[in-house]
Amino acid sequence: MTTAVGNRDFLLPDLGEGLSEAEIVEWRVAVGDVVTVDQTVVEVETAKAVVDVPCPYAGRVVALHGAAGEVRPVGQPLITIAPLDDAPDPHATYREEERAGSGNVLIGYGTGHGGTGRRRRRPRLALAPEPGTPVTADLASGPAAGSPAPVGSQAPAGSPVPAGPVLAGSSRPAGSVSAGVSAPNGTAASADRTAEPEPTGVQSAPLVISPIVRRLAKEHGIDLASLRGTGPGGVIRRADLDAAVAAPAAPAARLAAVPDAPAAHVGLAPAGDGDTVIPLTGIRKVIADKLSRSRREIPEVTIWVDVDATGLLETRAAINAATPDTPVSILALLARICLSGLRKYPQLNAHVDTEGQRIVQSAGVHLGIAAQTDRGLVVPVLRDAQRLTTRELAAALAETTAAARAGTLPPARLTGGTFTLNNYGVFGVDGSTPIINHPEAALLGVGRIVDKPWVVDGQLAVRKVTQISLTFDHRVCDGGVAGGFLRHVADCVEQPALLVANV
Repeated sequence: MTTAVGNRDFLLPDLGEGLSEAEIVEWRVAVGDVVTVDQTVVEVETAKAVVDVPCPYAGRVVALHGAAGEVRPVGQPLITIAPLDDAPDPHATYREEERAGSGNVLIGYGTGHGGTGRRRRRPRLALAPEPGTPVTADLASGPAAGSPAPVGSQAPAGSPVPAGPVLAGSSRPAGSVSAGVSAPNGTAASADRTAEPEPTGVQSAPLVISPIVRRLAKEHGIDLASLRGTGPGGVIRRADLDAAVAAPAAPAARLAAVPDAPAAHVGLAPAGDGDTVIPLTGIRKVIADKLSRSRREIPEVTIWVDVDATGLLETRAAINAATPDTPVSILALLARICLSGLRKYPQLNAHVDTEGQRIVQSAGVHLGIAAQTDRGLVVPVLRDAQRLTTRELAAALAETTAAARAGTLPPARLTGGTFTLNNYGVFGVDGSTPIINHPEAALLGVGRIVDKPWVVDGQLAVRKVTQISLTFDHRVCDGGVAGGFLRHVADCVEQPALLVANV
């Protein structure tokens, strides 16, 4: 796709199954920068993960379509690249906007790009005012609740445009920014402040591009104006914020970003007396939508049984004693048991195709592992897990769950599961009736392993006992299959030697 002679638009690519949009987290380039093929140009956040997006074109950046915090749909322009031999003036776009009076304040974004949804507005960079122009410092991440959030100030037609590099996510040059500058027409223009003082004497504001940094600053009550950015041009990075959180801070610096707000409401929008509003966005929204759909569409049933896991723990200890360099976790053994059960009862390794009115049993077991992360509940997938040995399962599980918690898994690793294993015992609970991970047909849950009285060979003894549950889609099978699978799992937990017969 081209927008001018020689110019090429790089469209937001498909970042994974079922993902139709992504939120811009941070631009890695600015208008006027020269980029090479496959250079990372932007960091975006999907409902599954934070992803670095490389550009397939080389040349000079002439437009950034969207700003940090804005949601862009898949297939829409993300960045425009011009060949180096005839790259246009990087400031020409907003010069034309000023003459036309279109109201566009971001390169590539405005009235000409209708249909782009925005989850929330972020303060943007605006032109510095003339000396004596009134300034209001906006230390929070945006204007007060209930007020409009202007994304920049539109200069009068014919006004000169300052020269200089344009900051990522903005059509304004670096070094000409201030917070809450009153525009010449009297409209307040919310903007970030630079880390360096303005020569005109205008109070400067912290230069923050990443919305994640703003959100975390609000959650921890950190005044961004008190931080010194270590990024290019003084940009405050997440590492700067993490250092400030770890270091002792003066009470006066805390909560400065949310005036008159109680500590319990930091990062939350006030609504009424004592109420708070938490936006249902990002991964939280995806979780809500997916679980709601699961409950609407799947007639699920949960069955459970208590089992003696003493033998399983002894087996694990024996394996790890023999080869301590490659330890095997309890979760890996449970995964191996699930794979054994699915081989015997393939009806549960399936999904219902409602449009085709059919049940599809998967050839391979793409095992999902429910993992709690700072971003919410995610289910990374081990594809064709039935091909892995127990040790390979242990290594893959450790690597996958660590990457999920770090937020580094690509979206493709978070979709396409056929059966989920959920170890909710790590939260200290015995049992649960979990919701099936749509469109899968079943989920095995495992509770905590605790000492309990248990009858062994007619004698009362203290054993390591856990509760396992199976939640299944009643459309794919009846109680006989589900009960047979759960009983097979329970028997293998109590007598791990039974696994040998099925490997």
